[in-house]
Parts: sequence; C-alpha cells; structure tokens
Amino acid sequence: QVHLVESGGGLVQAGGSLRLSCETSGPILSRFTMSWFRQAPGKEREFVAGISRSLSTPSYTESVKGRFTISTDNAKNIVYLQMNSLKVEDTAVYYCAAKSGVYIATQFHEYVYWGQGTQVTVSS
Repeated sequence: QVHLVESGGGLVQAGGSLRLSCETSGPILSRFTMSWFRQAPGKEREFVAGISRSLSTPSYTESVKGRFTISTDNAKNIVYLQMNSLKVEDTAVYYCAAKSGVYIATQFHEYVYWGQGTQVTVSS
C-alpha cells in the first residue's frame, strides 16, 4: 500500500514562496511517477508538475513554468514542490499523486495513489 502525506501549505502574500513536501511510504520514487495537482473551489483538479521515475525532464503546466520546481529526495522518500513568485490564482488545495510507469500523465484519473492535500492560500 502506498501512502502519501503532504505538508507545507499555508497563507502567503503574492510574490512569496512556499515549499510543499510529499512524504511517501517507503522507496517508491524509483517505481512510480510522482506529480502535484491542485484544485481550486469550483474548479476541476489540474496538473501542476510531474517527475518520472526515470528522472527525465520534469513536466509543468504552462502557468507555473519558471516559478515552480518539482524535485525528489530519494534517500528521504520525499517529493518537493518549490513554489516561488506565488500569485493569487495559485490558491488551491495541492495534492501529491503517484502512478506506475514512466509517462507523466496530466489527467488526474490516471493516478492511483493520492495524498489528503494541503491548502495554499495566496493573498493580494
């Protein structure tokens, strides 16, 4: 069983930074592709960033390119999402997700394992 636990969310002013962490239940990073999704009130869950178990080039949604960085610490079994230059429109619940295979899927239904989410609120 795969367990994912997110942390690091909070309230930040526009232009600020946060680092989200996703702790995984053991050494799954070599077996799964890991991604971050977010869901704002009244909106569908959307792909934010993903990194393949093959550690190929990460993938980002256009709106966060140059501002967010996904990375992994395989020794600690943690996936990070560094978020800089935050905007009000980045406000959402952020979820960590895992799927098998090396393809970084952007559709949420392709991911099997999910964390409980962490709230990120960006104020103007």
